[in-house]
Amino acid sequence: MANTIGKGEIAMSLSPFVPTPKFEDYRERFKDHFRLERRADGVLLAQAHTLGGSVQLSVENHRALGQLFKTIGADPENEVLILTGSGEHFMMAIDPEGFALERENLQHWAYEYAYKDGRINVSSLINDLEIPTIGVLNGSGGHTEICLMCDLTLCAEEAIIFDPHFNMGSVPGDGIHSCFQELLGVKRAAYALLTGQRIDAKLALEYGLVNEVLPRDQLLGRAWKLADHIMSQPRATRRLTTQILRRPWKQRVADDLDGGFGIQMFAHLAKNEAIHDPDRAASAAAAGRKVFD
Repeated sequence: MANTIGKGEIAMSLSPFVPTPKFEDYRERFKDHFRLERRADGVLLAQAHTLGGSVQLSVENHRALGQLFKTIGADPENEVLILTGSGEHFMMAIDPEGFALERENLQHWAYEYAYKDGRINVSSLINDLEIPTIGVLNGSGGHTEICLMCDLTLCAEEAIIFDPHFNMGSVPGDGIHSCFQELLGVKRAAYALLTGQRIDAKLALEYGLVNEVLPRDQLLGRAWKLADHIMSQPRATRRLTTQILRRPWKQRVADDLDGGFGIQMFAHLAKNEAIHDPDRAASAAAAGRKVFD
């Protein structure tokens, strides 16, 4: 006898949905790396931190970023992401023991940390988040591509944007190169990557790296206001608009992200040296200053 559905009944599939991530669960899971706050309408604020202050780069928080993007993207209750850092700097320091794992096994972590996790961090921002993103650059730091590649980017008046890789003896191929080439163009990107050019907030606005420059204490208020504007449109409109906005980034990521990471990692392994070294980072900052003094 054929199955029939009575009035008011809903047909059920033979198998259920796989449960999606729950905000309360992943807010706790990521608490050592991100402070997460979500409004009732689905606007999510993620503030990266290390021990409550500005981020100090490590193998662990580097991996957490891509994991966070994938988790946020898998939760249908999220509607807009505001991404920022904590404290006065976006990311100006390296955790003193944050790369001990790399020193113990360079060949393993050159892949796990620098090639796999690094690529996922950038590609997940572009491909796994189907919601509008607002990057808030709260201060100076490296790897600012994570905020610059958001759909909208706000920048603190004090922020300096720069890439230290070349001055550290490293190939600038782990994502910032894609960002600079897309936003600055070939010549300006080459100059910034080869010299470690310090691009202040005013010049960043002129170059089109950021959309607005504001005092640091006004950044989040403005981000929430922009999120309110985005939320004024229907859910499908918001999400499908991101597919239009992301097309240039998706093409850029597909064209050269993997290759850039591969070239950078080959250089490090060929030299048999650690990818991140606090002493080399400090000397890179000094070298960058000399170019412009």
